[in-house]
Amino acid sequence: MSRGHEGRRMPRRLRLVWCALLSVLFILLTDCAFNRGNIGEEFKSEHVESIKKGVTTRAEVVSLLGAPDRILQANSYDIFQYYRYDVKAGSLLLILVNFSRLSIKSDDLYVLFNRDGIVEDVVFGRRTGRIEFQFWPFGE
Repeated sequence: MSRGHEGRRMPRRLRLVWCALLSVLFILLTDCAFNRGNIGEEFKSEHVESIKKGVTTRAEVVSLLGAPDRILQANSYDIFQYYRYDVKAGSLLLILVNFSRLSIKSDDLYVLFNRDGIVEDVVFGRRTGRIEFQFWPFGE
């Protein structure tokens, strides 16, 4: 009496081949990604240094640095904000779980104008050092 494929087990060698094939497929479906981006223009030191408190006007700041990235108002001051961001990301993409780590550093320039449109104060913050790719998402 002939038994069909019911009740028959897959031969050991064929099971090993299937396991190896599935393992290779799993490895091929995982991925790593590294991304880097910059937002904003780099600040030229001579432009920032040429902004003088009590002397430089709003129009002169715009001609030196271009249009501000953001304009804020606080306590009767107009505040022009200029920024530059440096972003780096590393990701491990698995089938069911993904891990990513994002590092951001920025340079920020704030120029405060009084009611007459004259510079009252300049605040410039520069990043401390370069950022590195940090692939592992947990801790340092």
